[in-house]
Amino acid sequence: MTDRLTITRPDDWHLHLRDGAMMQAVLPHTERWAGRAIIMPNLVPPVVTASDAAAYRQRIEAACQPGSGFQPLMTLYLTEATDSQDVLAAAGEGLIQAVKLYPAGATTNSASGVRDIDQVMPVLEAMAGAGLPLLVHGEVTDHKVDIFDREAVFIDQVLTPLRARLPELRIVMEHITTRNAADFVQAASSNLAATITPHHLAINRNAILAGGIKPHYYCLPVAKRETHRQALLAIALSGDSRFFLGTDSAPHTDPAKLQPCGCAGIFNAPNTIELLAQIFHQAGQLDRLEGFASLHGPAFYGLPVNSSKLTLAKQAEPVRFDAHIETAEGPVTVFDPMLDIFWKIV
Repeated sequence: MTDRLTITRPDDWHLHLRDGAMMQAVLPHTERWAGRAIIMPNLVPPVVTASDAAAYRQRIEAACQPGSGFQPLMTLYLTEATDSQDVLAAAGEGLIQAVKLYPAGATTNSASGVRDIDQVMPVLEAMAGAGLPLLVHGEVTDHKVDIFDREAVFIDQVLTPLRARLPELRIVMEHITTRNAADFVQAASSNLAATITPHHLAINRNAILAGGIKPHYYCLPVAKRETHRQALLAIALSGDSRFFLGTDSAPHTDPAKLQPCGCAGIFNAPNTIELLAQIFHQAGQLDRLEGFASLHGPAFYGLPVNSSKLTLAKQAEPVRFDAHIETAEGPVTVFDPMLDIFWKIV
């Protein structure tokens, strides 16, 4: 086992930056370790058009620290009124890297999402022809379906028929949480990949529910049974290039989390890479961290890997992270993985 590791600078293939004062506060925590990030478009109002994406990218770039080199990779929010030509023009100009499908009501700021997949087929067909990836929040929103089953049901009811109907469409199943999803991606012949979050590698649903309700561990898709966490861990550690890092880091202020109907989201940007190093180290697979965090994502998106490097060193004592960060909107709690982390960026 080594006590020092240098890897290609990682990327984050699923990130919520919000906007305004919140963005100003959380962005430095991603810039610290990531060269690029796929930026989620679920603002209020959402990033629907090419002009929306251009304006949002400009705001992000203006908020970046001087010399950070961080590159936001923009996406569009798919609605039933999305214009195919606008999407293709944005992709052709290099303005966007993907389009995001939120089933309406599935998660934070998803009210404008898709209710009927048939209504967006012209857009999906155009995307397939252009090789533009569709990023999927893979949960059904039918209240009759148990929340712990919504990913598996989405695979059966939506994704499997879509893949049969449009096999050339490139799809990323984002923030997968179940063995079902891991198996589905592994069984696919082509054009399908998945992101995995650090928190779904570290916690199961007991973190939310055992010993009292803990709102800061509530996210969507919700953490599942330990058997599912173990399946995600195994596939992340396996070196399979169809799986890569997407943090789904999603900041909410503590008052927004700690209420009778609290917000879903975990803010993990401050300790993502250190936590992953600890997880891969404990499993004896530290040499596979670079693939998961730095190489597999660019390969799927057809982008070059980052030219810069990042070095981590193993400490003798656990590294201490701030319990929360301060923002102009209020405090935001940092993800506590409930395990000691001994790795630190140097």
